Amino acid sequence: MSTEDFSWQDYLAPKYWPSWLGLGSMRVLAILPYRTQLFIGRQLGNLFARLSPYRREIVQTNIQLCFPELTADEQQKLIRDHFHSIGISIAETALAWWGKDERLKKMLTVKGYEHVEKALQERTGAILLGAHYTTTEIAGRMINIDHKLAVSYQKMRNPIFNHMTLKGREKCMDRVFGRDEIRATFRYVKQNHLMWIAVDQDAGIENSLFIPFFGTQAASQTVASRMAKVTKAPVIPYISRRLDNARGYVIEFLPPLENFPGDSLEEDTLRTNQILEKFIRQAPEQYLWVHRRFKTRPKGEPKLYRKKPRRARRNKK
Repeated sequence: MSTEDFSWQDYLAPKYWPSWLGLGSMRVLAILPYRTQLFIGRQLGNLFARLSPYRREIVQTNIQLCFPELTADEQQKLIRDHFHSIGISIAETALAWWGKDERLKKMLTVKGYEHVEKALQERTGAILLGAHYTTTEIAGRMINIDHKLAVSYQKMRNPIFNHMTLKGREKCMDRVFGRDEIRATFRYVKQNHLMWIAVDQDAGIENSLFIPFFGTQAASQTVASRMAKVTKAPVIPYISRRLDNARGYVIEFLPPLENFPGDSLEEDTLRTNQILEKFIRQAPEQYLWVHRRFKTRPKGEPKLYRKKPRRARRNKK
């Protein structure tokens, strides 16, 4: 992907001013002390929760589906903590785009990296199996400081944030692939590189299977199994977490999955879902619950989320 076709002169109209203001605020956030970033991030999360009742509904639905064992009060606390984590992720994104390598290294603890090093030494490349945590942006930057890493990217509707996000990732990562550049990602792994993939979001039923995720049938991507089969590269699960008390971050790599891919896509996809569930339970507030994870339903099952407000208004016209 490329940012060459973007011209900032095309986006000077007043309707774009909030976007430019937001980016300018992020640039300031990047240079503030870390504890200040965390404090401001929590306040941003509170504001987001108040201003976006639709997204709050999505989070509440997801939490109720995935954590039925929690009491109502515990679920509400998890929702509040999640919005705090989302707000903090804005500061972390700014730090990922504009922070210095030396500063980021001091904030990071890495566990299990010998599994990645072994794959690179054997020149197989590696597929890093992750999920959409609120720490994903900064974790990718931290990994890429010492070892080249590629990520995939989905175009955003806001042209300014789309450009800046793509530009930020191109600066922080070795390569950024579009979601449709599947063959290019396969070639990249075969050239003994690291490719981050996340198979936890609902991308529709194409190249997905209905597999349980936290006990609820969910359209689950099969790309991990398919990529491993084509590239012959090991699949290394990993998790990134923000530590309490401003202690920074930990990124933990697990041993490569054995006998993967297995005998069927269904078994492989169930296995990856179960791995991600285990990871998410370690810090559930840091998972991206604002996504409509259960949007696509099996035939005959009712929708779990109401229509987006803008879409509902369009349908009335």
